[in-house]
Amino acid sequence: MLQIGLTGGIGAGKSYVSMILERMGYPVFYSDAVAKQLYATNNALKDQLVELVGTELYINGIFQTDVLSKQLFSSPDLKQRLTALVHPLVRAEFESWVLQQNNALVFNEAAILFETGNYKRFDATLLVVAPKEQRIERILKRDASTREHILERMSNQWSDDQKRPLANFVIENDGRPLLLQIEMMLAAINKSF
Repeated sequence: MLQIGLTGGIGAGKSYVSMILERMGYPVFYSDAVAKQLYATNNALKDQLVELVGTELYINGIFQTDVLSKQLFSSPDLKQRLTALVHPLVRAEFESWVLQQNNALVFNEAAILFETGNYKRFDATLLVVAPKEQRIERILKRDASTREHILERMSNQWSDDQKRPLANFVIENDGRPLLLQIEMMLAAINKSF
């Protein structure tokens, strides 16, 4: 079974591409959603996160995403320590999920695939990119966020130029036909592996 890492910056459209792949019959594992689920349900992780971030991270037992986001943006050290705690758990969930799949090709959507070095664990990687202004407009429409906050979040991610050399395949989500690009990527994967 081939495992493909799928990533892209905020607002690039990686979730939309993932949805298309699912509709085509390919299983997609959503790493960020699984991480959020682990924040809420894994008691050992909860204890470690409270020790790392503080008791304000859980109010009445409910994980406070905004508290973590604010602290992460101000502390690169915290980001590394959080990654060291959460990513092995997410990876274990992915490996368990893979065993339940019966498709020859599965995808793992993850926001920081290249930044963490986890891209090396996959048979190939797919990067979804889009122009910065399009990404900002998409995020403004979907989130209750400000342009300044979006730019701050973008500045904490690698640029597309940093990611492109590491990607096996790139989907340009700038108005070009996505389905055609996805079909070409799938044909190339089937031919190469």
